[in-house]
Amino acid sequence: MTKIHYRVVPHDGGWAYKLGDVFSEAFPSHAKAMAAARRVAREQHVPGSSTTIEYQDDKGQWHTEYSAGTDRPDADVEP
Repeated sequence: MTKIHYRVVPHDGGWAYKLGDVFSEAFPSHAKAMAAARRVAREQHVPGSSTTIEYQDDKGQWHTEYSAGTDRPDADVEP
């Protein structure tokens, strides 16, 4: 199972949660950003529909994969 970690960081004059190099929208307080990050982490655990997905990697190559709706990452928020 994949494990992912959201982090709350200063961003754009406020606070945002971040996964890798991707930031959320800015929130006016650390507490609001933390609450949003926790909500997003919980939503990662919700199973979805199985489907075929297509995506482009960082080298410009396209990939097609089957994604099982029950294959969800273990997500948390780092303090």
